[in-house]
This record gives sequence, structure tokens and C-alpha cells, in this order.
Amino acid sequence: MTPAINLAKKLKIPFTVHEYQHDAAAASYGEEAAEKMGVSSDRVFKTLVVSVDGANLHVAIVPVSHQLSLKKVAKAAGLKKVSMADKQRVEKTTGYVLGGVSPLGQKRLLPTVLDETAMAFDTIFVSAGKRGLEIELSPHDLLNALKAISADIRDN
Repeated sequence: MTPAINLAKKLKIPFTVHEYQHDAAAASYGEEAAEKMGVSSDRVFKTLVVSVDGANLHVAIVPVSHQLSLKKVAKAAGLKKVSMADKQRVEKTTGYVLGGVSPLGQKRLLPTVLDETAMAFDTIFVSAGKRGLEIELSPHDLLNALKAISADIRDN
């Protein structure tokens, strides 16, 4: 079990775990997940971590079919400017390796923004805490578990 799955169980969130054989040569972990699970890449979400002035971290969750808009996530979170966080800091802070960062079960709950497109689906897929493992759950349950907000944060 991963911390993400353990948290979902603890919070009594209905979920399904999906496992697939991860290919280390995959160009995009998210696109690989969508393809191997046979679901639309609009329903598979990647967890990205951004840095505020090189200090505080925030989490942004966007569909793997899109890129993150740093400007939009900053605006949604009420911040002036954000940049992508350093990968070593991401791994140390979240407790997960890149490509397997789950929004659930991180070492510390970080302020989080979920892209608004998630709300159009009954369930979405996010990393369950390691490459080749996804957790399917309601976007509403994810928002509640993370005390997150929903906003348009993708680069159109």
C-alpha cells in the first residue's frame, strides 16, 4: 500500500486502484497511464508542484492532455508568481518520486488547485504514489480530502 491508498482508506473515500506495467522509456508518464488503462487522457490527471518565490510549495493537478499555466495557477491561488519546483525538493517534500507524485498522502498537506475540467467527470485518475499505479476516485472526494480549490489552470 502507498500513503495515497492508505489515506483514501482512512478517509473512507470510494476508490479503485489500477495497476499497469510501467515502461521506463515512456516519454510521458500520464499519457502512458491513459493509454495502458484505455481511458481518455482528459480523465487522467498529473500532479505538479510549483514554488512560490522559491519558498512555499503548492500543488497543481491538471489533465495529462494539457500543460499547466503557471500564470493561471498563481491567479487561482491568489499569488503573484509561481515557477515549477525543483525536482529534488518535490521528492523530499511529497515523499514521492517524479512520475509517481500523488496529490494524496504527501508528507505534508500543501495548498492545492485542481483543474476545473475534473468536475465534469464522475471519476478521475491520479497517481496512487508510484509509477504504474493509479487511483480512480470522485473529483469531489479529492477536493474534500485535500481541502483544495477548483479553477481553470491549464494552458489552452
